[in-house]
Amino acid sequence: MSALGSFFSRDPAPLLGIDVSSSSVKLVELSRNRAGDLVLERCAIEPLERGWITDGNIEKFDEVAEAVRRVVRKSGSKTKQVAMALPASAVITKKIMLPGGLTEKELEAQVESEANQYIPFSLDEVSLDFCVLGPSATSVGDTEVLIAASRKEKVSDRQGLAEAAGLTPVVLDIEPYASRMAAGRVIETLPNQGVDSLVALFEVGAVTTSMQVMRNDDVLYERDQAFGGAQLTQLIVRQYGFSMDEAEAKKRSGDLPDDYRSAVLEPFIESMSQEIGRALQFFFTSTPYNKVDHILLAGGSAAIPGLTEGVTKQTSSACMVINPFDGMEMASTVHARKIAREAPSYLTSTGLALRRFYA
Repeated sequence: MSALGSFFSRDPAPLLGIDVSSSSVKLVELSRNRAGDLVLERCAIEPLERGWITDGNIEKFDEVAEAVRRVVRKSGSKTKQVAMALPASAVITKKIMLPGGLTEKELEAQVESEANQYIPFSLDEVSLDFCVLGPSATSVGDTEVLIAASRKEKVSDRQGLAEAAGLTPVVLDIEPYASRMAAGRVIETLPNQGVDSLVALFEVGAVTTSMQVMRNDDVLYERDQAFGGAQLTQLIVRQYGFSMDEAEAKKRSGDLPDDYRSAVLEPFIESMSQEIGRALQFFFTSTPYNKVDHILLAGGSAAIPGLTEGVTKQTSSACMVINPFDGMEMASTVHARKIAREAPSYLTSTGLALRRFYA
């Protein structure tokens, strides 16, 4: 039903997971060893200039496509099949109940009929897909189905990026779904394998931080906050008079004045911790819950020294930085020490790469 095949399907062949965000393109390729354990074969990151992608929209297609080509070359991968994702803001999702026992064709017809109620566009203008979740827990004899729809031009943009880089798009996912898949491996390492725990996942992007609160397989709450790592760059600009590009480069290299920690970094950590606390308060006031058991941080700014301690102090909840490569074997092509620093940035691309093995 989808112009690209599926939002949710997987392909068993070698697969690149490529995440295109507002600040960079991230690539991950995974395999399994003879014991069945996951192996990180390749990963690479390529920065994007400000304004090339805004609010999930590709403003500079040729420049972003060239960045995708560069990240593939940098990784050294020869794999051509790729999984990419659309931001949640570009996709409408809805869980619906349908009678059990329907054939695939009957399901498609029912989904199209139901989709008309939830999609504010003509079905001719959208790529539509569905995923059968299983028997309904509340309605005997019914099946729970997740439908997803996006404007065709959004799908075409991601498809075009892949094809411009000489790749074949075979999976189109949704960013928070991909990040949850990667986070699931880490949640299983929590006490009691994370069962029945309330876990808040914060992905700190350049300009937006996305929050998902999960319990087992259920997403209880989702919210985007307008703050991110770019605010730290702006603080460096104001404090030292660098240009934005200079400030970003110095932030990445650590080449900053002696008073950087006290004058810039600590105030930023305090501000970010407060924003995370504020986001959790929104969750508490709109749900029956008043505490989360674990906070997981991902994204380029997640590994800032002192941030987990600041968040724990602000929220009184255990906080850790998520490494989506934990428990994986590292191939000889991977620079393990460098990857350890960048790992939190690769959450979504890891989830996309996992589509090779999981539906």
